[in-house]
Amino acid sequence: MTGGRGDPGLLDRLVGDSLGWLDRARASFHLPENVTTDADPNLTLKPLGELAELTQFIGAAHPCAGIRAVADGLFAFAWHETRDGEVFAELIHGEPHATYPVELYGAFAQAGLRNAGVEELVRTTTGLRSWRVARDDHTRTLGVLNAERRIGLSHHTDFDAVLAQTGLGRLAEPWALDRKAAYGVTHDVFHLTDWGRARRRLSPELAGYLRLWLPSWLENWLAEQVWDLVGELLAVTACLPAAPYDPVAWQRLADAQAADGSVAEIGDLPRPDDPGEAFTACYHSTLVTAFAGTLARIASDEAGARGGAGAAVAERIPCESETAP
Repeated sequence: MTGGRGDPGLLDRLVGDSLGWLDRARASFHLPENVTTDADPNLTLKPLGELAELTQFIGAAHPCAGIRAVADGLFAFAWHETRDGEVFAELIHGEPHATYPVELYGAFAQAGLRNAGVEELVRTTTGLRSWRVARDDHTRTLGVLNAERRIGLSHHTDFDAVLAQTGLGRLAEPWALDRKAAYGVTHDVFHLTDWGRARRRLSPELAGYLRLWLPSWLENWLAEQVWDLVGELLAVTACLPAAPYDPVAWQRLADAQAADGSVAEIGDLPRPDDPGEAFTACYHSTLVTAFAGTLARIASDEAGARGGAGAAVAERIPCESETAP
């Protein structure tokens, strides 16, 4: 890895092309009428929730106005699909102990999009004794705690104590990091830093562990061409203090992006002919690419600010679309 100054042109193209594909794929994010009863949430609510989580960040944080506008449009679309939050009220009524409606709602609540009925329900359900039953997946518990904070609820248990039980908190043996554990570590970082908004929450010990081992992990998953995990690891890299930049990894990810802007989760296999299957095979890795590219662009601008005279970052590294003749 090199110093923190990245290639803003490459990063902006990655983000912009990814968002373009996602924008054209809106119909595939549409929630069916039976979303709160018979539909599989992993094929309906999960994609929409990921779209909301990551486009809300991109729309608020990316330095390029055109990219922010597309992301904002996708985030507004996601909120509209929930019927301004009514879907979450129905989900909580049906599954009062389920955490995923609270986690999904948290992304909207953080942006100021709230539903009075949902607010009343979550204050009741998160106050139940059963809500405090320990969960086996500590990383998932971090996500629940982050959602509680976003909504304005008291944490049902201590965040730092849960973090200490995760793969990241335990500084798990880096040579034993399989694919599932790698996803766990990336999400430990995302929940700890509120998806890159509070990168200072990474302690020096955790940041040092990640800085040491991320290059090896990236090399491994680049070789396996697991593009969504490559994107998540690059996003984590961009969360580090004085974040390094890996030009080889970023170029490999750019090469994996198809002409339409999509990024397959694994390898370079032909896309399925069925539109639904093609969407499932690409949406997550394409979202992650846009998210990671945004974080890396922010880190690159910060590196420029550290090396420059302190002028406004947006003036020092303009967006491609803003410099076109």
